[in-house]
Amino acid sequence: MSNGPLPKKADPRKLAERGVQIQGCVEISALPRLVSFLSSDAGTAEATLDFTVDDQHLRTVSGQVTARVEMTCQRCLEPVQIDLSAEVKLAVVLNEEQARNLPGYYDPLLTQEEEVALWPIIEDELILTLPSIPKHASCQIQTSFGDAGTVRSEQEKPNPFSVLAGLKGKADKS
Repeated sequence: MSNGPLPKKADPRKLAERGVQIQGCVEISALPRLVSFLSSDAGTAEATLDFTVDDQHLRTVSGQVTARVEMTCQRCLEPVQIDLSAEVKLAVVLNEEQARNLPGYYDPLLTQEEEVALWPIIEDELILTLPSIPKHASCQIQTSFGDAGTVRSEQEKPNPFSVLAGLKGKADKS
């Protein structure tokens, strides 16, 4: 179809019967559940979705979704860019019984409506690929906070127990 914005809704049954491919993008800011995991809502998600009928006569939606998102690094607490890539493999089903009988390589797309919202599908697939602990490949972790001179002056302070050591030395000589 188009390479512009991904439509919000589509009829997967009709598109599968016709063997249509949809390419498009969705603004990350339009995916509120995904944004709740991110430190910024900038960017876009790009999707290529193929609607087909497979050898078992199942109407399927397959394709690829990619996005670059910004999360908070859990080591240094600075923003980190994460590249997400998700594979979509769905089969359109009408009820739970059909969903249970699907081959293991398909996830069910349960719908009784003619049109299905595509953006939540894209959002779900991206959420599933988020790292549980986002981090840079290598971070410069700040181990001491404050002025470096303050840390040195604290290390140069005399030991308050050195007086006791001196007293112990005098007691041993007696």
